[in-house]
Amino acid sequence: MWIEIALWLIVCSYALFTLVLWRVWKRMPEFQTEVGDSVSEERIWLSVIIPVRNEAENIGALLRDLENQTLSPQLFEVWVVDDESTDQTAAIVTDFAGKSLLNLHLIRMEKMESASPKKRAIQTAVKVARGKLIVTTDGDCRVSEKWLREILAFYLRTGARCISGPVTFTGERKVTDYLQTVEFASLVGSGACAMKLGKPNMCNGANFAYEKKVFEEVGGFEGVDQIASGDDELLMHKIHDLYPGSVEFLKSPGAVVRTAPHQTWKGFRNQRQRWASKWRFYRTASPKILAIYIFICNACLLAGGLAVVSGMLSGYVFGAVFLLKILPEWLFVGSVLRFMQKGRAVVYIPLVQLLYPFYVVYFGLAGQKSAYEWKGRKLQ
Repeated sequence: MWIEIALWLIVCSYALFTLVLWRVWKRMPEFQTEVGDSVSEERIWLSVIIPVRNEAENIGALLRDLENQTLSPQLFEVWVVDDESTDQTAAIVTDFAGKSLLNLHLIRMEKMESASPKKRAIQTAVKVARGKLIVTTDGDCRVSEKWLREILAFYLRTGARCISGPVTFTGERKVTDYLQTVEFASLVGSGACAMKLGKPNMCNGANFAYEKKVFEEVGGFEGVDQIASGDDELLMHKIHDLYPGSVEFLKSPGAVVRTAPHQTWKGFRNQRQRWASKWRFYRTASPKILAIYIFICNACLLAGGLAVVSGMLSGYVFGAVFLLKILPEWLFVGSVLRFMQKGRAVVYIPLVQLLYPFYVVYFGLAGQKSAYEWKGRKLQ
């Protein structure tokens, strides 16, 4: 009986939590540039920083996207930081710079042992960047022609010191591709709602912006530079600590950044393990508490399934509890997917919900492992 009571209490709290997220997301207006948003007249310079390693297959497409921005090329510069690539990444960037009007610069990092090569690359570029606003993305991403204009207009209208933008996957073909799209939408939506509620916890460096002055004021990555991951979330937490209420989510279809889903289990596992490893280093209590809460809710659902198998819990009760959990998730994740123009992925939500408890428990535990592989490197 105590198992049934505990399961009901935990899942009811989770369902209520998800419904709150859904309502917050639905009430969050989509940002749209207006006639009065004369970003060109403000003359605010942006510095786009792209840390890369072995992105020869992708970097050319991203640079073409940046070349086609509707924002005047006189208002932004691009810094590609090559982190010891062993392919033709640097040569492609150099060749592109020689033929394009894009204000493009290449930094080639010197070989050096570093706990977080990506943070080191970003910090190096920030030092030489001339922009008031730093914008980061990844070498395997694609951006719309409105991307930078939307970020700048949002910055001018809100005065946000730190801006997180939406990220999704593209080119889905297989079931596993759609599963990643659904799962990622839940993370993006949850992070956006947390920012709206003044408790930022998650963001993504593939679509991230912050004032250079604020980056310097918080000491950049000082204090978290020994952690391989967290060039986005841990920095966002530092900015929020110094300037509470200054972190905003840019809910704009024109600002969505797209990247390809992982095609191998190894790549997917390494990325998610890297993400999961960050929560131990959160400087504030609320993100840690939320991470533990999500882990407990999903672990309890697995425990309930084992209780059914062992005869300690009725299958009907477990079915009702599971339904209570997934219906609010369907509402919330479905609304985020439709915003991302990923309506075709909505039908895969039930399958993700079925697998998600296993996923959360596995990566919650695997994330405590100190070493993992990323971009051909063993990181701690």
